[in-house]
Amino acid sequence: MIKHFFIALCGSMLATLASAQGVEATIKKNIEATLPDGTKVEGVRKLGVLGLYEVQVGGDLLYTDEKATHVVVGQIIEPKTQKNLTQERLDKLAQIKFADLPTDIAIKQVKGNGKRIIATFEDPNCGYCKKLAKELQAVNDITIYTFLHPILSPDSLDKSKAIWCATDRAKAWNDYMVNNKAPDAGKCDTAGLDKSMALARKLNIRGTPAIFLADGTRIPGYMPAAKLEEAMARAAGH
Repeated sequence: MIKHFFIALCGSMLATLASAQGVEATIKKNIEATLPDGTKVEGVRKLGVLGLYEVQVGGDLLYTDEKATHVVVGQIIEPKTQKNLTQERLDKLAQIKFADLPTDIAIKQVKGNGKRIIATFEDPNCGYCKKLAKELQAVNDITIYTFLHPILSPDSLDKSKAIWCATDRAKAWNDYMVNNKAPDAGKCDTAGLDKSMALARKLNIRGTPAIFLADGTRIPGYMPAAKLEEAMARAAGH
């Protein structure tokens, strides 16, 4: 009797799983049919509220019904708690495993004991990146990995190459970002720079600066040094 019950239960669970996978596959197919050529749906999952399904496209989230007949673009807020469920989910999706970052293709700066670690993606023509670089001068006991991501203007790449090819990359970076002293143009193997740009695209980094903390948390934009100190402390606690 019990054996038959568990067989029936397992069969029911498998049928439910197959049904759910079928719905997700249908949603993926129907949504991709409306997207520009080559754009893919990266994930579909049942949301658990309002009978909606979450659809991940790049760094964005859409919501739809089980047949994908309608699409909702926007944020879902829980009124009682004021929690932004959409932003919470985006923050989770944006997290990385810090140890997986290829730090050999980043400009490395070690200050003090270097125990606290962050990674940044920056463009030499980014005003907020320059503001961040100046504020980081006063932050101690930190290791900073800066990945060059020249996306803002036509000469961003030329400046990035000059910094990358400098004998002392960290000095060249700070000379330019803090003191506005451009490095001499030089020639070298820029494969590391190409890899850095490819990594930024893979992580869907659309603007600079982008900051990653030791626990993988992403900060999408400039953050004052005092706030960054607090964020690093929370990350260390995790």
